[in-house]
Amino acid sequence: MTTTIETPIDAPAASAPHPRRWLGLSAILAATLLNLLDSTVVNVAAPAIRADLGGSLAALQWMAAGYTLALAVALLTGGRLGDMFGRRPVLLAGATGFLVASAACAFAWSPATLIGFRVVQGLFAAVMIPQCFGLIRDLFGARDMGKAFALFGPVIGLATILGPVVAGVLVDADLFGTGWRAIFLMNLPVGAYALVVGARVLPAPAGTDRSGGMDVAGMLLGGAGMSMLVYPLVQGRELGWPAWSLVLLAGSVPVLALFAVHQRRRGAAGRAPLLRLSVFANRSYSSGVLFVVVFFGLIAGFSLAAGMFLQLGLGYTPLHASLAMASWAVGAFVGSAFGSMAMNSLGRHVLHIGLTLMAAGLAALYAVFEAAGTGLGAWHLAAPLLLFGAGMGMIFVPLFDIIVAGIADHEVGSASAALESVQQLGASLGIAVLGTVFFGTMDSGTGGHEQAALEAAKLVAGLTLGLTAVAFLVAFLLPRKARGA
Repeated sequence: MTTTIETPIDAPAASAPHPRRWLGLSAILAATLLNLLDSTVVNVAAPAIRADLGGSLAALQWMAAGYTLALAVALLTGGRLGDMFGRRPVLLAGATGFLVASAACAFAWSPATLIGFRVVQGLFAAVMIPQCFGLIRDLFGARDMGKAFALFGPVIGLATILGPVVAGVLVDADLFGTGWRAIFLMNLPVGAYALVVGARVLPAPAGTDRSGGMDVAGMLLGGAGMSMLVYPLVQGRELGWPAWSLVLLAGSVPVLALFAVHQRRRGAAGRAPLLRLSVFANRSYSSGVLFVVVFFGLIAGFSLAAGMFLQLGLGYTPLHASLAMASWAVGAFVGSAFGSMAMNSLGRHVLHIGLTLMAAGLAALYAVFEAAGTGLGAWHLAAPLLLFGAGMGMIFVPLFDIIVAGIADHEVGSASAALESVQQLGASLGIAVLGTVFFGTMDSGTGGHEQAALEAAKLVAGLTLGLTAVAFLVAFLLPRKARGA
């Protein structure tokens, strides 16, 4: 599961709302839904994909991690493209590329081609998504933006609930023999709506900023460093941790350091960097970056492991698995509503409340695993996942506003964009680490396939509980109040 946040922009907001602003908002919502759906549906469909195309367990991880890693690598560049060429044309170009990549995913003929097309999807999502919130501001003006976001949040919450369920229905229904391919084909009508309505209604660029050009070297260095960090974590277990995988992992540190040096030099030369490193001098912000990596990593990794446990371990169908996990999404929807209402009054306390609920849900889930064993049914999961989801949802809405509370106004845009990228990197790392733990434990387990899968799920639940405790401690280093509270 992924979220998007508002990235403040330096251009002045429109002075009056656009006359067709609600129709324009529907196009932006459609574009946002494309990313939300493709961040979650593969976890439901992955076993069916493997049954059809073959491939290794690591390939299942890459079907999810390839998308989020590409998104993390290119998000900062996508935001810069909007500055240079205008938000509407860049969003439309990103949506067009996303649809082409979605069709390619639907017709993939091997695990490698599907993973490659998923990476392309992620790159085009990184072009498309950073434009959405700026366009909302252009459509509604600063005074009426709250009305748009009052609708935006619940729609995103509903998509989070319905996305995996719809994916399960489509895979099980096997419409016209499409099977798992339908989860990518469903992007086509949603994306077509975003393109047609967006081209007609979204406001034309009021101005662009091409000074400083595009930081291609920065994008390549950042992408190389992130890839060197994630790739060996996914592939190392399957290949027996060869020496080159450890070299790649260690080499990611100097490459990312070189990226930081390049960004500093580019900024000193008066050219627009992808990332303003000055924001990391703020201790609260740096702590927030760590929180984001841990929090979104544990969510993405646990989500993958839970879906694989139900389908590969217990033999659930995609629809059965998605319905079994539906209480998680329902809890997230309710928690998000509470978080949005309480963020100004509670500040960072809402994070601690949410993390406490998540920990309670994980502890209850572990107890259920112990008590029910391989006879686990969907109803056993309902209450623990509801608790976990409610706590998670409480954190989604206020998190980034709390982290950037101590950042200077002129740096908020860069700080927010960096958090979006770190969020996706954290998700990729979570899939790599917790997915590797799950598959490794399941492969080496004894006592039968179902029992081995159960032991793997228990280990991941325990590790996720530990990561939740780490996030709880890190949250004490964040600002006490949300920005603007």
